[in-house]
Amino acid sequence: MQGSFKMDSALKKILEKTANTIRQLSFEAVQKANSGHPGLPMGCAELGAYLYGHFLRHNPKNPQWMNRDRMILSAGHGSMWLYSCLHLSGFDLSLDDIKHFRQLHSKTPGHPEYGETPGVESTTGPLGQGVGNAVGQALGLKLLEQKFNEEEHQILNAKIVCLAGDGCLMEGVSNEASSFAGHLCLDNLILIHDANKITLDGTLDQSSSEDVKARYKAYGFEVLEMDGNDLDSIDEVMSTIRESQTRPIYIECHTIIGKGSPNKANSSKAHGSPLGPDEVIAAKEALGLPEEEFYIPQSVKTFFEEKLSKQENLEGEWKQYFNTWQKAHPDLAKEYQAMLERVIPADLEARLNKIEFPASISGRKASQEVIQVLGNELPFLYGGSADLSGSDCTMMKQFPLVGQNDFKGRNIKYGIREFGMATIASGLFQTHMILPYVGTFFTFSDYLRNACRLACLAKYHVIYQFTHDSVFLGEDGPTHQPVEHLAALRAMPNLHVFRPGDSNEVKAAWLSALNYPYPTALVLTRQNLPTLKETALPFNEGAGRGGYILKKESGKCDYCLFATGSEISLAMDVAAALEKQGKQVRVVSLPCWELFDLQDKEYQQSVSGGELGQRVSIEAGVSFGWHRFIGDNGIAISIDEFGRSAPMSDIAKEFGFTVDDILSRLLTS
Repeated sequence: MQGSFKMDSALKKILEKTANTIRQLSFEAVQKANSGHPGLPMGCAELGAYLYGHFLRHNPKNPQWMNRDRMILSAGHGSMWLYSCLHLSGFDLSLDDIKHFRQLHSKTPGHPEYGETPGVESTTGPLGQGVGNAVGQALGLKLLEQKFNEEEHQILNAKIVCLAGDGCLMEGVSNEASSFAGHLCLDNLILIHDANKITLDGTLDQSSSEDVKARYKAYGFEVLEMDGNDLDSIDEVMSTIRESQTRPIYIECHTIIGKGSPNKANSSKAHGSPLGPDEVIAAKEALGLPEEEFYIPQSVKTFFEEKLSKQENLEGEWKQYFNTWQKAHPDLAKEYQAMLERVIPADLEARLNKIEFPASISGRKASQEVIQVLGNELPFLYGGSADLSGSDCTMMKQFPLVGQNDFKGRNIKYGIREFGMATIASGLFQTHMILPYVGTFFTFSDYLRNACRLACLAKYHVIYQFTHDSVFLGEDGPTHQPVEHLAALRAMPNLHVFRPGDSNEVKAAWLSALNYPYPTALVLTRQNLPTLKETALPFNEGAGRGGYILKKESGKCDYCLFATGSEISLAMDVAAALEKQGKQVRVVSLPCWELFDLQDKEYQQSVSGGELGQRVSIEAGVSFGWHRFIGDNGIAISIDEFGRSAPMSDIAKEFGFTVDDILSRLLTS
């Protein structure tokens, strides 16, 4: 099979030409843009030539072929390396696209972006996260292999190759993800370390002196080493991996950053700035390249054209094999299709409505009841937690755990690795057959925030379940009590932040998260909440619209109380107390601002517009953002400071979150 045999002399010769072509395309595109990072593309050119010219099994004409090898560039600043390789390989990336590197609306942005460029498997750039994405894809494929491969029909056996730089492996997130990959013995993951010993600011030894190979050996990786600028050395290491791999592999790949640049190679000057016009000329002379810009030798074009035909045949052979598997295993084939399509049943709301909740239940426990139903209904749903499944209630109890060399389960224990967990979840989604949800305490959303941000940027369908959502978790104190987190997450584009106020809204939150194709944060209470009859509305009439009227005034409105989460029941109690004072009160639940913003203007106006008297927000978090609903003259019942370590009732009194305290404030304002 392609990639499992050693390189011959003819192949070596064309790969050498390919490597220099990658160099030229890369440094000229960077120079034309007057922006970018030429160092990695020039230093890793031989590696790129070998991977795309020999090792990787994929079909550039169908970048989504399920059994393709996946190449992830964690060191995303070296994007021109990837773009050059993709263009030469025959992906839908033209030479004109290469020439428009880093330009507005181009298919070659400064860092690789998932969905923007065919052949880009992951949005990378913030260093280290691509390693986590690669681990997630490797884990996802192991889960799918376990589910669908039969002894006589191994329909899935792809490799995940990740290229990471020195900076990637210094970032903590790569360590979290790598430790987890070693623990699970992911035998389809190949992590190649571009060990050029140069960072943007200088030489690596100015900031690091660790033995990375020893660290990866301790993680449980097989540790290998090669000269990344020597095709024979690369081939010696890579040629046998496909048949012999038994655990994740780490390869220390020694390269010269900016190789071919006479005056900038092996220095930080080649890392993050164009070579400059004179150095481009000097590099071409040193490498024996023609003066013509963006030159591609005809022999290289012909090589990849012929290779493309073979790769299309490779997928064709797999499809025949897959069809044989389908006929032999019709039940498995039906489940495969269900996971591939990830369709949410039209009657799921009706099924969730059959859940019988107690009169009072916490958001986290209501969610766990919902999850048990979803696990049975959605075979593509996989869950996990950062060592908190018993507290954040994320476990699908009817399914086993994923374990070391054991991928039958649907519950993943990520350990205390929130950032790594979130990057891995993004990788699970990238398999296109898994919808992942992950859980931790809401205050720890800060640990995974950048992974969540990239998921939002790349539009991955990932669900984050955050519990212990406010100061009302009590005695653990301000270190564990989120205050500013709601406002912070609401500021993130493409993220739906859903803070349900009772078990009915929890069901709606899950329905919304499943049907919204981008990331959702479910923000849930630790404490019990009363289930309100007012929230028992059909999804499309209540919480499913992001905001709705819980209680409507019967005359001219004196007060409009806006609330979310645990504060909607408090708002209802305040409304009852105000009505005893002869006031007319409206109560609006706003569990998901982003979803409310998607409603038509007429509906929004009917809920929150017009003359509503004194507008008041009640939410156990900072007031930031609430004035869009309550106006400059509105009253924000909020917590614009850190919390306290005390029982919940004492905290409520301390911050004025009792009916009497709110009533006093409103009637005296």
